[in-house]
Amino acid sequence: MGFFSRKDKEKKPHKEIDIQRELKKVEKDESLWIKCSSCQELLYRREVERNQHVCPKCLYHFPINVDVRVELTFDRGGFTELYTDVEPVDFLKFKDTKPYKARLVETKETTKRSDAMMCGRAVINGLDVLTAIFDFNFMGGSLGSVVGEKITRTLEQGAQDRLPVILFCSSGGARMQEGIMSLMQMSKVSGAIYNLKSQGIPYITVLTDPTLGGVTASMGMLGDVIIAEPKAMIGFAGPRVIKETIKEELPHGFQRAEYLLEHGMIDMIVSRKELKKRLYTLLSHIT
Repeated sequence: MGFFSRKDKEKKPHKEIDIQRELKKVEKDESLWIKCSSCQELLYRREVERNQHVCPKCLYHFPINVDVRVELTFDRGGFTELYTDVEPVDFLKFKDTKPYKARLVETKETTKRSDAMMCGRAVINGLDVLTAIFDFNFMGGSLGSVVGEKITRTLEQGAQDRLPVILFCSSGGARMQEGIMSLMQMSKVSGAIYNLKSQGIPYITVLTDPTLGGVTASMGMLGDVIIAEPKAMIGFAGPRVIKETIKEELPHGFQRAEYLLEHGMIDMIVSRKELKKRLYTLLSHIT
């Protein structure tokens, strides 16, 4: 018999881990931080939000949804949404990896919006305007029949009430699921813009990141004044597609707002913090 005997330790009951609760903790921690896609800096989300969703390190302008755009640009309580009854239609019974109709239902549930466009009456420092705002969260802000119809109605309302119209662009281009019904919106909206401008009523466009495809090729570049947010990508086809097509290296900063300003494609670059003030100044002089 040995001098020492081992005394079994009292076994503690195994603590069960609530996996769902732990996952929620991780998600909560991750939601506190956001990575800047320009400088790759890891940023405290609330600090970015307090800075009007602009990176405090490199001044990259993060994409924002339509509600935040309204909050930052227009007077509080001065926005009234219009044309909320216009709904998309699956004209072609289109199906890719899933039916277009199912994709619409899914996106509506996610974004809580009926399509990629919000229009309304708004006020900037006491000045009445009409506005149309692309929602990139809804199918990449793609230009479909509802988007074109809402913008056209806004422009026609502007002509009727003699109010300036401000269009905020953020789009990947035409909505392929609607085919020709999507493409015709380019000429339809362009015609309404011509009618507004022929009456001497201002039409201002604000190009945000990204503004591509048919939106750039029509309504985006037809403003009396064309404004862009810093570092916004603006073009027709994306740089990767162009590079692969022409088999050449593209210039530094190609298709960014600064490159377009240097080459005379836009009128000015305005930071988000200064945008409301700049729009008011412009409208005060041209209305």
